[in-house]
Amino acid sequence: MAATRYRAPVAEGLCVAPLDDLVAIYHRASGLTHIVVAPVPELLAAMAGEWRSIEALAAAFGLADDEHAALIERLDELVAAGLVEAR
Repeated sequence: MAATRYRAPVAEGLCVAPLDDLVAIYHRASGLTHIVVAPVPELLAAMAGEWRSIEALAAAFGLADDEHAALIERLDELVAAGLVEAR
């Protein structure tokens, strides 16, 4: 079954450091540092400590219906990296 909601750690659970076009994100719970680009930091901020549906996230970022698949793909990558939970 596909995930319908996603949640990122609360803001205090991450240490975010911009590095020009890249962003280093230290995930305190895992002890891992991830190097990412936009829109990952913005996605994490939009879900910080709160369960969000695909529809709510798409609306927050002004995405059209045909862009939902790309959003789901990015979110699933963040789940695989351990930065986001899905249910």
